[in-house]
Amino acid sequence: MMNTFLQLNTIFISILIESLPFVVLGVFVSGVIQMFVSEEAVQRWVPKNRLLAIVYATLLGVFFPSCECSIVPITRRLVAKGVPLYAAVPFMLTAPVINPVVLFSTYIAFGSSWTMVLCRALFACAVAVAVGAVMAIRHEGSELRHERREMPMMPRTWKEKIVGTLRHTIDEFFATGKYLIIGAFIASAMQTYVKTSALVAIGNGKVAASLVMMALAFVLSLCSEADAFIASSFQSTFPFHALAAFLVYGPMLDVKNTLMLFQSFRARFVWKLISYITLFVFAGSLLI
Repeated sequence: MMNTFLQLNTIFISILIESLPFVVLGVFVSGVIQMFVSEEAVQRWVPKNRLLAIVYATLLGVFFPSCECSIVPITRRLVAKGVPLYAAVPFMLTAPVINPVVLFSTYIAFGSSWTMVLCRALFACAVAVAVGAVMAIRHEGSELRHERREMPMMPRTWKEKIVGTLRHTIDEFFATGKYLIIGAFIASAMQTYVKTSALVAIGNGKVAASLVMMALAFVLSLCSEADAFIASSFQSTFPFHALAAFLVYGPMLDVKNTLMLFQSFRARFVWKLISYITLFVFAGSLLI
């Protein structure tokens, strides 16, 4: 019993240590957006054509070295500033997958091979574009839990903007951090009591392999900068398409960021988003 508790405690602390720096980065960027980026600038940033906006936002993730936890507060702030869901969601989905840090770690983890790197990047972009297209057709509003109008930015000195950024960062960190802690605890409990060997045992066949690796990605709640090394350890157990599903699904949905999504967006929308991502990643993995 004591050994189990120590294992749970160790996993819980490791998840927090791994995630906290990226959450701090995410809420800080959110604060910068709030203080320095006007609604007019945001509107100029998003192309008017919906398809172009989806593709543009999907590829923009290359320039944001963030994990799945830090990207949620950034996305919420962008939506609050007026970025439509069909652009914000694809950006949220690809930023933790196709940024250079994650792609380089994937390259190293899979023996300096470009095959999985290219597959992971293209697969993630395809899923993001598909989800963005659904957003453009079915979701017109912001879907934020707490709808509030952003006040027009009054002229401020640099000092006032920096102070406002830090104040916003602190407030959002405590608002978001509690969901990270809850998510980390749930993930550590699942890793402790749900044995990986049990999941591996039922992962026979192409369909089952994809589903098991997607479930494993959700349960493990790994940081996207490190998940490739875990995926590579399963190369002798699971086929290539299942590993690709693991590497795309995990950064898009895991225990931690799912709770953060529920904190930021309406529950009904989050459930739909989860179903869209799960469907497209599963179907895409079967086509690989």
